[in-house]
Amino acid sequence: MKPKWISIPSTLSNGEMEILEIIKTRRSIRRFRGEDVSEEDLMKILEAAIWAPSAGNRQPWEFIIVKDKHLKEKIAEAAYNQKWMTTAPVIIVICADEMRSASRYGERGRSLYCIQDTAAATQNILLAAHALNYGACWVGAFDENRVKEILGIPRNVRPVALIPIGRADEHPKPPSRIPLEKLIHRDGY
Repeated sequence: MKPKWISIPSTLSNGEMEILEIIKTRRSIRRFRGEDVSEEDLMKILEAAIWAPSAGNRQPWEFIIVKDKHLKEKIAEAAYNQKWMTTAPVIIVICADEMRSASRYGERGRSLYCIQDTAAATQNILLAAHALNYGACWVGAFDENRVKEILGIPRNVRPVALIPIGRADEHPKPPSRIPLEKLIHRDGY
């Protein structure tokens, strides 16, 4: 049985978008209509995030929901003036609590596992947003220290991704992909 949040209008006969279709049709959206993201949908999107895998089930992620126009403008400036971000009704700032991972895995947990884990949560956010007919974009280009300052993020918590979310006002074509056969190695590199 599929989780309810995957059920959305689609061209499939059963009315549900299949996960592979969700993965293949998701696009990075940088233009949004004025519609808000409902609190119910926002919670569904974030619930999808917390079901991501994490090393040792440490779940190092933390989420900051930003709707304030002034804060979105400051975040966009910290993201090297990516002003398009301010047109999204919400920006989710995904953070990694480095110490939550380091407490079990030491330096590798602090420097790698918490980043991998929050990346998995970020992917779930993107897929859940798309399944609910929202557009989103994974933004990694930003001044980490400036975002920490703007949002009052504690010392051992690291902002990893900014995800503007809203109803898409564009429909980008699929990007090209390196053919799978060029990327597969068997029994060694």
